[in-house]
Amino acid sequence: MAHVSFENIDKIYPGGTQAIFDFNLAIADGERVALVGPSGCGKSTLLRLLAGLEVATRGVLSINGQTVNRLSPQQRNVAMVFQDYALYPHMTVRRNLEFPLKMRGLSRAEIERQVHWVTGLLSLSDLLDRLPRQLSGGQRQRVAMGRALVRQPAVFLMDEPLSNLDARLRLQIRSEISELLERTGATTLYVTHDQAEAMTLGQRVAVLDQGRLRQTAPPQELYERPANTFVAGFIGNPPMNLLPARLIVTSEDRLRLRLGEQSLPLTLSASTAALWRQWLETPLSAGIRPEHLRMATEKDEGLRAMVQDAEYLGHETLLYLRIDGLAPPAPVVIMRLPGIRIFHKGDMLRLFLSPAHLHLFDAAGLALDHGITGHDARY
Repeated sequence: MAHVSFENIDKIYPGGTQAIFDFNLAIADGERVALVGPSGCGKSTLLRLLAGLEVATRGVLSINGQTVNRLSPQQRNVAMVFQDYALYPHMTVRRNLEFPLKMRGLSRAEIERQVHWVTGLLSLSDLLDRLPRQLSGGQRQRVAMGRALVRQPAVFLMDEPLSNLDARLRLQIRSEISELLERTGATTLYVTHDQAEAMTLGQRVAVLDQGRLRQTAPPQELYERPANTFVAGFIGNPPMNLLPARLIVTSEDRLRLRLGEQSLPLTLSASTAALWRQWLETPLSAGIRPEHLRMATEKDEGLRAMVQDAEYLGHETLLYLRIDGLAPPAPVVIMRLPGIRIFHKGDMLRLFLSPAHLHLFDAAGLALDHGITGHDARY
């Protein structure tokens, strides 16, 4: 196994197109890191840079403390699994697994030992004499993983390996990959556009946007404490609701959160309230996840909202709402309710925003370092 480091990596293609901007990431020995982001954000480019399939324009790539920028792919001791499997169609499963070991000049006995180990690990023993065209998508993916693992690489790279599978098979293979990586303890960089895969398979998740690293954190922290509005709006399904907001103070010198023509009271500790006053009347974004919205009770000071649409999913209902008094173009707000709850377009509701789960972001989209996210905030 190995630790990996990206230091100040830039990638600029001929013609001036820049795919990666000042990327920094350290991956510990045996750690699993998932790279996630929208299409074209630079995820696969980073994988190819580490594998040696492309050359970084600037910065240092290192594996186990050794700079590998000038090393060939064969010298880096990394193995890569691609989304299209990349199996040799004229070779049986056994020969596909043996091929990388033969290229390394290993003895016949060592090759057989390694192939026996990986086929047992991935339940491929009954498939050794089949050609790739005789395998299902899930079986082909296991063979592709086996061909990478059989080399016992220092770093295991996976480039959207499940994207060609149907939804049910993806869930099955995702579970198998998770168990496999747990058992092998392989240092892994896993690229995906599917946040569910990233949050399930990564011990840490790195979120990319337009070639820039926006946040790296364990899955729970990423969900509960997004560093900026991009991460808040990308992680989560449905994503976090983001609304234009301001902090105001009443004639009684009490802080309130203004959302358009409506406002809600904020009760804060004295120290937090003092910090918040530097943000008075400053344009902010207020974030709240769909599951942290609920119907206001008689004692709550809620927000007026109108139902635009509803999705009935059996285990839950998603309501699409417009907050009354927000200037157009007002964003749609999504509320998640358990079970089936029947609503009609045009219904008026009163919403309660859980203050312990409220996030505030500044005009640049960065999360405020201190504030009402936490247990000292309440209405």
